[in-house]
This record gives sequence, structure tokens and C-alpha cells, in this order.
Amino acid sequence: MHLRIVTINVQNNEGDPRRPALLNQELRRLAPDLVALSEVVDTEQLDALLDGTELHGTHQAEVMAYAPPFVDRYGGTAVASRWPHQVVEVLDLRLAGAGDVPWCTVAAEVSLPGEGEVLFVSTTAAWRLDAEAVREQQAVALSDLDARHRTDLPTIIAGDFNADPDAASIRYLTGRQSLSGRSVHYHDAWEVAGDGPGHTWSVDNATAAALFDQIVRQPGHRRRLDYVFTGSWHAHPKARCEIRAARLAFDQPTDGVWPSDHYGVVVDVEIGKDK
Repeated sequence: MHLRIVTINVQNNEGDPRRPALLNQELRRLAPDLVALSEVVDTEQLDALLDGTELHGTHQAEVMAYAPPFVDRYGGTAVASRWPHQVVEVLDLRLAGAGDVPWCTVAAEVSLPGEGEVLFVSTTAAWRLDAEAVREQQAVALSDLDARHRTDLPTIIAGDFNADPDAASIRYLTGRQSLSGRSVHYHDAWEVAGDGPGHTWSVDNATAAALFDQIVRQPGHRRRLDYVFTGSWHAHPKARCEIRAARLAFDQPTDGVWPSDHYGVVVDVEIGKDK
């Protein structure tokens, strides 16, 4: 079965008020089946982003009994799917060193016609440049969440990980190093099928320039922070998820307006149980 997966950090409601319409326009054009969205302010913004896409969306606020601090300003995580989904867990990853991060991880079970259930996880990691130790803990917690809920079909995890491919948190997820005596293995879709460096947070994006000036303060800053990961044979020996293509999206301005301070990632896969 063919699936199209999209991840995009929508940058809450900052900046030009025309941005949400551009995000919605691109989502309609891409026609994805699974979408991971970061920094969505609330359910109203989520509805506007998904308007006309025929996607079913869930914002973390809809499935949590409380609202993390700063969520009204920085938003939360959301998941969307072409077919109905059921949220199986929401993981609050505010840890020491990342207490100002209101973004939770939303794990949903999606029924794929003719194939069965797949676990789709939308996540957002700690953002500070000096918070890799926190991101390491978050990555381990993410893999534990998968272990609790995974199905026969390979798990799909997507979102803004705020870490370069050579960071410990990403190296852990791709099986290149252990953390706290633990190890796992997922496929990084861009590494498998992307072309070029795949930077999703770049000085070339004018919307990101002000933030770079505030927290990076160095010229020419470009990083790959947004990912789609798929579960591997080790955890799913009776199924496969073959990554066929990976490319950037939301990476061009319209009339001088950029959709977000991040670029998105679009991944096409073939997924199914072994016959």
C-alpha cells in the first residue's frame, strides 16, 4: 500500500497572518495520508490547517486532562490521518532542562484499508541548542512508547526533533549508538531516499532569520531538524515499509511570505505485511 507522510512545524501563530492559508494550500496540494504537525496553537488552528484536506485531526489538547504551561503561546503537537485514528497515548516530555516546552508526543493507531493497524507518532523535541541531553532522554522515551503500542506494521514516527543527524538522540534512533544501555533501530527516510543535505531550518528562510539572530548569532546557519522515521525489520519481522522518496515541502515563499520558519518533509512509502 502506498502512503504519503508529511511533517511540518507550523510555527504557532507568529508572523504574517497569511501563513496558515499557505500551509493549508500546500497540504491540499500534497494530499498526504499521515501528517505530523508541531506548534499548533489549538484545535481551531488545526481545523483551519486541515480544511478541505479530508484529513482527520487530533490536537494534544483534545486528549489531555491539563494544559502544559506556555501552550497558549507556543502551541502543541497534532496528528492527522486520511482514515480515522485512535489516540493510544499522549506523552508529556517536559523534563529538567526543557520545562518551558509545552509540546507533547501524540501516538495514534490508524487503520490502513486492507493492511491493518499502524502506529503513527507525532512528536516535537526540546528546542534549545544546549538541550541535547534532554533530547536523548526524549528519544529513549519515544522508543519506549513505540514498544508499548507498536503493531505488526512498521511504526512511523515524524516531527521536529530539533537535532542534527549526528546528534546523539538521532544516532540512537538510527541504531548508531546506545543511550543508557539501550539501543533501537529506525530508518531515517531522508537518509534512505532524500537528495542533498535536506536542511529544514535555514538562514535562506526569511521567517527564520529573526530567531537565528536571537539564539544562534552566527552566519550561514542551516540544519536538518525535521524527520520521518520508520520501524525496521528488527521490531517488525512480518512486514515492511519501503521508503521510495523523500523531499522538502513548504520551502518556497508566496508573494514574499514563507509558510513557516521550518521547511517540511514529504515521504512516500510502500507499507504492508509480508505475504
